[in-house]
Order: sequence, then structure tokens, then C-alpha cells
Amino acid sequence: MSTPMGQTGYGTSTSMTDHSEGTVARTIEQQTAKLPSDVFLWAALGSIGTSAMLRLMGKKNASLFIGDWVAPFLLFGIYNKIVKTQGSDRYDRGH
Repeated sequence: MSTPMGQTGYGTSTSMTDHSEGTVARTIEQQTAKLPSDVFLWAALGSIGTSAMLRLMGKKNASLFIGDWVAPFLLFGIYNKIVKTQGSDRYDRGH
């Protein structure tokens, strides 16, 4: 049985206004939004540089550990940008 394109039938009984963020998520997002977005970019670049220096110094394990921080810093930057542009909970009637 096929359905027309774009019509899956899922989620038709609820809307975005039926859901709201919890207090912890809202608080974290409010604090995160205070940071400039480029902080996370600079942290990622710093991790790359520090990892490279540690590798040149022969500290392979420390280099890999610090190098693993790059992706999370960039993801935190994306999260920060989303929070700033979309808000904590745009559809929460209480705020």
C-alpha cells in the first residue's frame, strides 16, 4: 500500500504547540545563547593546533585525545547558533 508523496499520516494528531521544553533544557539553552558563536570555532581550531603540536612532540595518545575534541566543539557551535536563531522553545505559550 502506497501513500501520496509527503503524506505519511504520522503526527497528524498533535502539533508543535502540544510540546514544550523542560526547565533544565530551557536553562541550558538560555546560558548557551549568551556565548558568541565564534568561541566554539576558535576552540576547535585551538584543538587542532594543540593536537598537531602534541603529535610533533611525540605524545601520540595526548594528541589523539585533544584532536577528538574538534567535532564536539563544532557541534556545540551549531547548537549555539540554532538556539540563538530558533529560541529555546518558540511555541511555549508561557514565554
